[in-house]
Amino acid sequence: MRPRPGGAEKIRAGLIRTRPTTGRADVTKEDYYNQGMELFLEDRLDEAIEAYEKALEADPRYADALHALAMAYANQGKLDQAIEVGKKLIENSPDDELAYTSLSIFYQRNGMIAEAEQIAAKA
Repeated sequence: MRPRPGGAEKIRAGLIRTRPTTGRADVTKEDYYNQGMELFLEDRLDEAIEAYEKALEADPRYADALHALAMAYANQGKLDQAIEVGKKLIENSPDDELAYTSLSIFYQRNGMIAEAEQIAAKA
């Protein structure tokens, strides 16, 4: 018996089925997030960003997807976007120390040292 494909594999293989009652694809936010992580590891950042954004369409407060989206933007050198996503993450998850650390790093890399120090102090 062959194992059923996981979420990312379902998306990649085109095995997504539409639920007849809702008309929505049978893919979860976690499926999109996992697909994004695979794409991120393959350095396919534009596609990873698309997957993270789909996960966030399902749940705009999904912290893992926000973390990953911010990192993908940062890896592309799009620090302004990484900072905006980092701020949103902190707004949604104020107890997430990693969010503060990441945002501080994004600020540092963008030459915004005072902001980096200020946000790092909150971690």
